[in-house]
Amino acid sequence: MGMTKFLLHIPLLIGLLLVPALGWADFQAAGVDASERGDYETALKEFRPLANKGDKRAQTILGEMHLLGIGVPRNYEEAGKWYRLAALQGVSQAQYWLGALYYDRLGESENYPEAMKWYKLAANQGHSDAQHVLGAMYALGKGVPKDYSEAVKWYKLAANQGHAIAQYKMGISYDMGHGIPQNYKEAMKWYELAANQKVPQAQYNLGLMYGDGDGVPKNYILAFMWINLAASKGIEAAIKVQTKLEERMTNKQLAKAQRLAREWKPKEE
Repeated sequence: MGMTKFLLHIPLLIGLLLVPALGWADFQAAGVDASERGDYETALKEFRPLANKGDKRAQTILGEMHLLGIGVPRNYEEAGKWYRLAALQGVSQAQYWLGALYYDRLGESENYPEAMKWYKLAANQGHSDAQHVLGAMYALGKGVPKDYSEAVKWYKLAANQGHAIAQYKMGISYDMGHGIPQNYKEAMKWYELAANQKVPQAQYNLGLMYGDGDGVPKNYILAFMWINLAASKGIEAAIKVQTKLEERMTNKQLAKAQRLAREWKPKEE
């Protein structure tokens, strides 16, 4: 169908002030209860003394509070201070966010080699977001020579942990032959995994592959379904492709495709 497929490499920064999300279900500081109630002023008073005594969990949480402006004014330098203290104690979440501060100039000056250092420390501990961002840095040549093979290595580690965007990047890598031999069937597999996690760019590319017959028999019904799902998420290119597909489909095919799009639900793993 000749439409350009989406290439998404820029890392997205999302922070959550959730102790369970950090894997610290046994962290029973009084600040946890306060934060769950939304009483961030009390949480701050509880966490700060612990952090000052060297508690790496409290230090990480203070970093997130200052990064997101939860209970305190947003302050990237203060966030970096607390993240660094926790990162030096081996907390992968803190290492990841310290890398993000260097990468995205949220408080520290832009420093890709320093970002790479902290991301790699987190990635080697299995932090999937860090693995994904490392892949993106190698793909873009940020702080390192561009190396698609190295990018694929890190994308795959994250993708195998269920990281949706990394799965999408694996699809692109196989689709375009970046750092790995081109293989449309493998591309389809990874796109579908990401599409099932509602990544609209993956849904769009999956639709194009069904429309073009790349790695799969050409199927306008499934192509329309995936393109329609992507269009509903605001992918402008999908709207144009949807119109072209409609011109090639019978009324019966179109009705079925529209029904499939309406009824679509992510597959349960």
